[in-house]
Amino acid sequence: MTIVVTGATGQFGRLVIEDLRTRVPADQIVASTRNPAAAADLGVEVRHGDYDRPETLRTAFAGADKLLIVSTPAGESNEARAKEHIHAVAAAAELGVGQIVYTSITAADTAKIALARAHRPTEEAIEATGIPYTFLRNNWYLENDLGTVHGALANGTIATSSRGGKFAPVARADYARAAAAVLATDGHQNVAYELGAPVSYGYADWADAVSAETGREITYTEVDDDAATAGLSAAGVPAHLVELIVDFYQSLARGDMDVPSDDLVKLTGRQPVTPREFVAGVVRS
Repeated sequence: MTIVVTGATGQFGRLVIEDLRTRVPADQIVASTRNPAAAADLGVEVRHGDYDRPETLRTAFAGADKLLIVSTPAGESNEARAKEHIHAVAAAAELGVGQIVYTSITAADTAKIALARAHRPTEEAIEATGIPYTFLRNNWYLENDLGTVHGALANGTIATSSRGGKFAPVARADYARAAAAVLATDGHQNVAYELGAPVSYGYADWADAVSAETGREITYTEVDDDAATAGLSAAGVPAHLVELIVDFYQSLARGDMDVPSDDLVKLTGRQPVTPREFVAGVVRS
């Protein structure tokens, strides 16, 4: 068995490999990364694999029984991300890998959130190969709201334009643990797992969590998209991320991300970190 993990030196890929090493022998794991020098501490075979250099992927993916294609960071345009992902899919198809596991987004086939424009075409390309696949449709990451918590601590309020919409976020490590479980066990072919919390939360719940952990009154305020954009910009958030976050708020208002699911708990055998627990960790630090 050979398991290839792409993006191995990124925050997510490192966590997947760390968990995988508790499940399978290290000599069954291959780390694919565009920066092999940064992977020396992973304790597994390292290969150069760069989504922007498709010729490197043929070597990186060679002999893969299972291949984890980790989606590229959301800071890039959706069109650029989809192109990079599809380079990886094409290399996997050319080599005839045994199974493709892909980190996607909640309800990628139907959601209107802008981020789905990178994931939907990737899922379609994977399905078109005829290779058995597993889609890990990850909801929001708790870590994405680190700035939300810091802002609440500084200003005493959380303000969004999500119109009370809810989502089902968990921590990066929980998503990585689910990915490792799929890679290390049999089955999971031709299925899309909706991964996230088993219950959904709104940003009013985040305000309540910060209040409970600090003993301070943290308010929640609904604003319009223009005010949300202005507030994020004033806080120093880069313009491309402001656009992404406000689009995310709009997706919450539509209900795109309100997809609580037990899939992650079933895969990992444990409850994920909750927003209250995440906030407690931020407050302690």
